[in-house]
Amino acid sequence: MAESLPTSPERKSFTQRWLPHPWTTVSLVVLWLALQNSVSNGNLLIAFLLGIVLPIYTSSFWPQRQALTNPFPVFELVVIVLWDIAVANAQVASLVLLKNPSQLRSRWVSIPLDIVSPEALTALAAIVSLTPGTISSDFSDDNRFLLVHCLDLEDADSLIHSVKDRYEKRLKRILV
Repeated sequence: MAESLPTSPERKSFTQRWLPHPWTTVSLVVLWLALQNSVSNGNLLIAFLLGIVLPIYTSSFWPQRQALTNPFPVFELVVIVLWDIAVANAQVASLVLLKNPSQLRSRWVSIPLDIVSPEALTALAAIVSLTPGTISSDFSDDNRFLLVHCLDLEDADSLIHSVKDRYEKRLKRILV
């Protein structure tokens, strides 16, 4: 009786091996060129090397590849986050320059979360921390709540609604 040979693991295509996370590659290339503030041949070479090598090196940390079928929600989220950062910068500047520190209403707020993807949770925490005046501090043990510190907050419910409506809803569409 003939023994069946063990089947080889599923072979990845050339693109999956060399560009395991193409959007990460594009992001790294753009970020490197923006940080260098120059598009020379040497910077392009380094940008593409980083953009190809880093995702390959870190692909084992991402066991399930997130599929991005529609890039529009990503661009929508980026525009909203950049707008919120600009507005928050102006608000924090006015707080620092014009308001007495004893009048600040610093508060801790626990935001209930519906997202479960580790990538979405990380992105949400980063977005909150990037927005001046707020910083994400910790997740609950079950990742159902995000603890956020606010420099000056009048209404916690408005912050919760804003985070859920502006960021979490879009992250759920992007990172299913």
